Amino acid sequence: MSHIDHRTHAERQIDAIKCAVLTISDTRTIADDRGGQSAVQALQDAGHQVHGYTIVRDEPTDVIATIEGWILADVRVIITTGGTGISRRDTTIDAIEPQLTRILPGFGEIFRMLSYEQVGAAAMLSRALAGTWGTTLVFCLPGSPNAVDLALTKLIVPELRHLVWETLRHGSAPQKG
Repeated sequence: MSHIDHRTHAERQIDAIKCAVLTISDTRTIADDRGGQSAVQALQDAGHQVHGYTIVRDEPTDVIATIEGWILADVRVIITTGGTGISRRDTTIDAIEPQLTRILPGFGEIFRMLSYEQVGAAAMLSRALAGTWGTTLVFCLPGSPNAVDLALTKLIVPELRHLVWETLRHGSAPQKG
């Protein structure tokens, strides 16, 4: 089956996907978290179910505990916003990357390429990342509302059903043997 066939099949097989949005910030509140709210809206507009939306401080143990709770609740896609830069308090990638079963390097590469068109060389400061944590897809995005909109509209939402279908169909653990 070609990529186009897989995508078409996935569109027919996968309906509303159970998602969650986690904003990682020491300063944001639900009232002013435009990036997280934008992610929730984009997922709902695409017909997906948002199972959870919360904000946690940029503390690795809090981030991991929240994600593990959602994975136990069978959330298939987790979008994180914030903490992907290079400042001392930006620990999202350091906490999440070691937990990932498989990394999708193309996501970060394409995201930074598209970001470059918007923000120029500052795009290199983003450590945006995507991968699988078991059979759950995790996308780590910058907290900027523009970055969240870019990632969701250009990359995540258009391929989400296909990504979930592939993850569930094949699993995400590396083959042994």
